[in-house]
Amino acid sequence: MKRKYLMSVAAALIICSVSSASYAQEKKQEKKKTEVGKALQKTGNAIEKGATAVGNKTAEVAVKGTAKVADKVWDGKMAPDGSDVYIDSKNRKYYVNKKGAKIYLKSSQIKNRPKKDNN
Repeated sequence: MKRKYLMSVAAALIICSVSSASYAQEKKQEKKKTEVGKALQKTGNAIEKGATAVGNKTAEVAVKGTAKVADKVWDGKMAPDGSDVYIDSKNRKYYVNKKGAKIYLKSSQIKNRPKKDNN
């Protein structure tokens, strides 16, 4: 029993020492970044941000298209963000947010859409 305990403690110490050694090397590499490396990092972040925005817009358009075909649009009503309110087959009211997710609404969250004047 003591031998198993000692072996497990030794294994844990070895794992900790290996992980801390690799962490120390990572810190040294971060200090060596050049201007080119920083520019690449900035470009990578910009591309990631743009790809996320495109993905969110694609999801939003796809879900809204599906909702207009499968569900009913509630005329004269709007969601808290001003978008259309949809009613599904189970009589639940929802809207589609900017990320393409269906957000189900309470009756207190649904507002009347202001009427347009033709002046």
